[in-house]
Amino acid sequence: MDGSVELPPDRRALDGLGRNHSLHTALADLVDNSIDAEASHVLIRFVRKDGRLRGLYVVDNGKGMSAARINVAMTLGGRREYSEKDLGSFGIGLKAASFSNAKLVTVLSCAAGHAPVGRRLEADPNKRGFHCDVVAEAFAKSELSRRWGIPWSGTGTIVRWDEVFGFPVTDDPTRVEEFITRSMTEIINHLGLTLHRVIEEGRIEIFLDVEDVDHELVGPRSRVDAINPFGYARTGKAGYPKNLVARHGDLQVVFKCHIWPPRSRILEFNLAKGAEKHQGLFFYRRGRLLQAGGSWDGVSVAVRERQLARVEVDIDGLPPGLLAMNPEKSRVQVGPDFAPLAASAVADDGATFADYLTDAEERFRESRKRRRARKSMIPPGKGFAPQLKRAIRDEIPMQDHQAPITMRWTRFDRAHRDDFFRVDRADRVLWLNERFRPPAKSGRRGSNDASLLKSLLYLLMEQAFTGEYLGVRDRDNIELWQEILSMAAKVDVGE
Repeated sequence: MDGSVELPPDRRALDGLGRNHSLHTALADLVDNSIDAEASHVLIRFVRKDGRLRGLYVVDNGKGMSAARINVAMTLGGRREYSEKDLGSFGIGLKAASFSNAKLVTVLSCAAGHAPVGRRLEADPNKRGFHCDVVAEAFAKSELSRRWGIPWSGTGTIVRWDEVFGFPVTDDPTRVEEFITRSMTEIINHLGLTLHRVIEEGRIEIFLDVEDVDHELVGPRSRVDAINPFGYARTGKAGYPKNLVARHGDLQVVFKCHIWPPRSRILEFNLAKGAEKHQGLFFYRRGRLLQAGGSWDGVSVAVRERQLARVEVDIDGLPPGLLAMNPEKSRVQVGPDFAPLAASAVADDGATFADYLTDAEERFRESRKRRRARKSMIPPGKGFAPQLKRAIRDEIPMQDHQAPITMRWTRFDRAHRDDFFRVDRADRVLWLNERFRPPAKSGRRGSNDASLLKSLLYLLMEQAFTGEYLGVRDRDNIELWQEILSMAAKVDVGE
């Protein structure tokens, strides 16, 4: 060796950072930092001025950073000390997430016992070196002191993006509103899925809103709710979920195998791309979802019949040669030993991965046969809770060309005060007697109340709305149901 030379990175390296990021994956990376900073609340705010979207803020109430810590955070590859629970890893998350979406990033922060600090970086190919602008303390303090609408105890961090690449270059209100609506939906769904465990544990609350600078107004706030890809009410097959366990040296790898109930219409099942494209392996690291299915990574192949099959795998403590996440934390790369390892996994009852996939396929085929055998029905309409309507549609083929059946409460006249219901075939309404309306649990009644009662009435009386006229048997059934239900209702109210 003849000594060494220092080879500092070219500033243009910033241009290549985070090229695999989208807006929602980049924001997830920033929220990871907020979670690591022990923030309880995060706000994502779009900024609108002169009709156009001009910038974006991510604000948290975490521990904040001192001048020394913020310098590390703004250094390319700068790595702080990570704990075993931290979501950060590579030391490029903030920079990669920001420069994948904006030309200019400003970070402002305040830690306990320290003055507010700020730094700014610009992705400018004409600049040389990695000089970072120091933001005036007064400006940092003024931004941190704004009313952000989240709990604030004096510490926290703001990441501000200016000259955002993906924002529409127009002040056309229709196009801007369409972009905001679409983007906020994608962000809410992505964060709700990616961080569903963290949200369910109550560790973080995330909100989004839009600020109109010209009118000094902030729009209504949207909340990110957890979207659990394993959040079914009941399993699709008895005996599941089932843990299959494999050994990798001294380490244990657990494959938690789920079978979803068929034909579910809920967001947790369909996710962003539909259930069929979200079958497969769901990898987690420290409670954060890295990969939302879409692949079996050599364990099997994706086919329509396996769309009910999803497997949870926590990669914490496993060697990178077996499983490693990408820098954007949106995918896991598996090593050559992974597929054979999965194939060797066995449950306590002796079931293997092949047995699990067979069970999932059989459940799917069985549901298709049962669905074809069921008689179609008129769809439920107003008066049914959205979850109830989805459940009915999941289980029963619908006659969607038919006007739906509505259920409404009303006061019956004196002559019919003892009747429980009245069938209006012309308007396709089943009127229910307000006199027998069950009390609301919360004290407030809504039009979609009494779901148990309405579901039973729907299954019982849908037949009364079919055909051009009621036959003798139909009329006799209605009289029978009227007598029994009316008497049962009077017994319940103590008459």
